[in-house]
Amino acid sequence: MITKELGKIDSVSFGLGDYQGAMLGIHLSFSFDNGGCGYSKSSWDKNIIEHSEYCKWSESDRDKEYSEIMRYVSDLLKDAKVTTVNELKNIPVEVTLDGNTFKSFRILIEVL
Repeated sequence: MITKELGKIDSVSFGLGDYQGAMLGIHLSFSFDNGGCGYSKSSWDKNIIEHSEYCKWSESDRDKEYSEIMRYVSDLLKDAKVTTVNELKNIPVEVTLDGNTFKSFRILIEVL
């Protein structure tokens, strides 16, 4: 069952995290009345996970993902009307869940 929860960004960081601490990107956690959850927009860090002939992706794929992450962060900053990732903390959000599974979130631009 799809539900929407009103809450806030509880913590935010840009750097290494997510799967085994090997993903470079933005990492967010959300809190709302019924609990909380986390989300990361990230990709394998080039200094931790090296590309090899056995990978199903190329360095070009990684470059594309890095670009998508930066554009994503730029849009978040714009929507939240802030200039740094640290300022995203406590920004109001609407989190969409499917049961207990995170689906998406949006910044509540209408209340900023």
